[in-house]
Amino acid sequence: MTARILVVDDIEANRSLLQTRLTAEYFDVLTAENGQQALDRCAETSVDLVLLDIMMPGIDGFEVCARLKANAATSHIPVVIVTALDEMADRVRGLEAGADDFLTKPVNEMQLLTRVRSLLRLKMLTDELRLRAVTARDIGLEELFRSGGENAFDRPQVLVIDDRKASFDKLATTLRSHVALSHADAPQKGVLQAAEGNYDCIFVAAKFANFDSLRVCSQLRSLDRTRFAPIILVADAEDETLIGRALDLGVNDYIVRPVDPNELIARLRTQVRRKRYHDGLRDDVAASIEMAVTDGLTGLHNRRYLDTHLETLVARAESRGKQLSLLITDLDRFKAINDAHGHDAGDDVLREFARRLRINVRGMDLACRYGGEEFVIVMPDTPPDVAEEVAERLRTQIEADRFRIGNGEQMIDLTISVGVTSLRHAQGQDGKTLLKRADEALYEAKSAGRNRVVSKAA
Repeated sequence: MTARILVVDDIEANRSLLQTRLTAEYFDVLTAENGQQALDRCAETSVDLVLLDIMMPGIDGFEVCARLKANAATSHIPVVIVTALDEMADRVRGLEAGADDFLTKPVNEMQLLTRVRSLLRLKMLTDELRLRAVTARDIGLEELFRSGGENAFDRPQVLVIDDRKASFDKLATTLRSHVALSHADAPQKGVLQAAEGNYDCIFVAAKFANFDSLRVCSQLRSLDRTRFAPIILVADAEDETLIGRALDLGVNDYIVRPVDPNELIARLRTQVRRKRYHDGLRDDVAASIEMAVTDGLTGLHNRRYLDTHLETLVARAESRGKQLSLLITDLDRFKAINDAHGHDAGDDVLREFARRLRINVRGMDLACRYGGEEFVIVMPDTPPDVAEEVAERLRTQIEADRFRIGNGEQMIDLTISVGVTSLRHAQGQDGKTLLKRADEALYEAKSAGRNRVVSKAA
């Protein structure tokens, strides 16, 4: 994972230390020595995360954070406060100013890197949602953005998964006056309850009597109904290694016992506000573009959306020096299915293929029905070899599992051919060029006998 990180500190030695640590992990690091310079940097260039000192001359870190979060152009940038201040009141003040996390100097390197990677993954999701909303505006639809998060703490639905009643009761004492609280007293029961409900946040105990808490977190992240639900781990101070692994698995935040009530509410407020902002983006995009840019049969985006959004993705990849790959797949001998079994059977196959396609791509990837039996998958931040692996995995899965048609009464075999290409920055390509190259690779795959993947250097 590569990203641009801004380190803000008025002491050169502190800036250099963080810059050295992050550069060693292949991050692109910018620096600023005061608050105004930090605000200018964020206004002038694309920043993926800010590491922000508090005690600085002029504008302090609290004010810088508040200004970044109040500005629509920078509000989505994660901010981690890094300071020598260790009073609980300072932590809460930072969180209330909009900070996404709080690290105390001297910074523990493992905590620094796990928090940075966790927040950058979240930033990638936010960027993709915002970009799709902008694309919808570009094709002539109504304004999509709502006032994300203004009512983010209006009685959230919260679930606590903890098999120790005394531990749950301590959290409940603080939470009950602020949220609609539910409790699951067993880990697997909690996973099922989370999947059946619609929770704004899920607290998971770091230790269960007879179950691995990381397994609970992993299951919550793998289920469609809970994939985007914020998870806060409730841990002890000595659980440092476990906390790091949990963040790598996709846990959003953690809080350490003994839990300070003010910090608990501040961290919960941050997670709920972010979730409702993301939910608002998803709902607005879905509601506004469904008819205009969605294929009615498969539910995937259609060619109209692809034509606009692909150019945006390519331009962004070019400007940031990042990789991007594109696949075109065609259902082999699809006309024969329509001729032999009728167009209803053909529609059944297209719908099922679209369903399998969704399973085999990431949430940040763009899957579209290009036309007829052709589909396109655009994969940001994906090198050529990984794109080929994805294409081959999809081809193998389609060939191995037969398709049901006619209300499931009949099974038929199906294969696909796939053309793959990737962006090469030195050649200054656009979306049309990528599509043409992928289409040439697809033609080669079909000419060579179908049911195969061909990759063509772009």
